[in-house]
Amino acid sequence: MNKKKRFNEIVRKIKNVEIQGAKNVARAALEAYFLLPSKDSKEKLMSSRPTEPMMFYVLNLAEKGVSKKEILNHFEFSQKEINKHVLKLINNGDVIFTHCHSTNVVNSLIYSKKKGKKFKVYNTETRPLFQGRKTAVELMKNGIDVTMFVDSAAAFAIKKDDKSDKIYVDKIFLGADALLKKGVINKIGSGMFAEIASRNKIPVYIIADSWKFTKDKIKIEQRSLNEVWDKSPKNIKIKNPAFEFIKRKYISGIITELGLMKYKEFLRKIN
Repeated sequence: MNKKKRFNEIVRKIKNVEIQGAKNVARAALEAYFLLPSKDSKEKLMSSRPTEPMMFYVLNLAEKGVSKKEILNHFEFSQKEINKHVLKLINNGDVIFTHCHSTNVVNSLIYSKKKGKKFKVYNTETRPLFQGRKTAVELMKNGIDVTMFVDSAAAFAIKKDDKSDKIYVDKIFLGADALLKKGVINKIGSGMFAEIASRNKIPVYIIADSWKFTKDKIKIEQRSLNEVWDKSPKNIKIKNPAFEFIKRKYISGIITELGLMKYKEFLRKIN
């Protein structure tokens, strides 16, 4: 396959969410850019997923002459540091809830399991593209006890109705597509789950690379209605936002390569 065909294939896969997880998207975009390094290539890649500031960040670095190796080394370093902080946060017997598919979250949970921590994970199917299935399979293959809930039953998994309730969580781990001054953008549903958790005094932790921070305004991607209902009747309107905002007040802490801290402290460090 020639470079142009390979480049276009990567763009298509990013746009169609065949490549999942912000870090994986950034890696793929980096590979594509170095196939055909140009301003046009950068713009085409950036337009493929408008809610991926980490991709924008690494493409800007590449355009400025930072090597592919240096950027990939940061990803490796960042994940190792995140793993250490997540390991300290998990207690034996914890039930952890997560949503969608975050490479940082999944890798840190697998690391904690390998280090001997005993815990369970509840996750969502994450409609309409079912990214939660990827999360569940990866965790299961690494020996983690995982239970997947349909999205509409997530509140059932999060909150404890009474003292005898056996289905509830201790902590919520969410990834992030964008870290902003006033909060976080992540997969649709994340804000709702964080709000439910806050009302039930369950801590919500954002687990992400600091390179996802941006001061730019992020446009919420509206995806195709066909993802929700292929060949739907013409007179039915369908809304399919891919992401939503998590208010800062619902976030108990954030874990990046910089450490575990309150969101306000993270903003002070990053600015």
